[in-house]
Amino acid sequence: MEILRTEHLTKQYGSGDNRVMAVNDVSLSVEQGEFVAIVGASGSGKSTLLHLLGGVDYPTSGKVFIQGEDIYKLNHDKLAVFRRRQVGLIYQFYNLIPILNVKENITLPCELDGKIVDEKRLTDLIRDLGLSDRIQHLPNQLSGGQQQRVSIGRALINHPAIVLADEPTGNLDSKSSDEIVELLKISNKKYKQTIIMITHNLEIAKIADRVLHIEDGRLA
Repeated sequence: MEILRTEHLTKQYGSGDNRVMAVNDVSLSVEQGEFVAIVGASGSGKSTLLHLLGGVDYPTSGKVFIQGEDIYKLNHDKLAVFRRRQVGLIYQFYNLIPILNVKENITLPCELDGKIVDEKRLTDLIRDLGLSDRIQHLPNQLSGGQQQRVSIGRALINHPAIVLADEPTGNLDSKSSDEIVELLKISNKKYKQTIIMITHNLEIAKIADRVLHIEDGRLA
């Protein structure tokens, strides 16, 4: 079943001689439960594309459908709510709240949405992420790999339609990178989570079901 679709998605910066087509007429489809990697060099448009897919940035033209919802027809407030409920984001630099502990950072999307935390899912996630002995720790008391694990837990806690991972291993050493890649595979297989990951690393991309290449804003 199709869970995400784009139609002629375009993002333009500037105009005239200064025009840059960061994303150029991209149409793609992703099935529920699929793991897709988008690979490209720095400046290829992959991060911009990911932000458009998740409703973080607005396109110049084109459409994005998530579970059949044309997300850019939603007003700003409704899009923010939709993004919080249906899109899990994993960033290269974690973006954790420094004054919240591990458990509080993971459950933050539930708190913002006024939802009761699914305690079984939380317990399962914390166990699978190897954070059972770290739940009261603050981000500055964790290694980079542990902080990224918290970021993954936060992205998964709300049962989102899709998880978008923006260079999730880009700030980690090789051992931590391998661990994060394995956790993404577990999230995809065990939790049937649809994942779209961008990376410049072809070896990491190989874990995905499908690899797409982007160059100069176009899928190659």
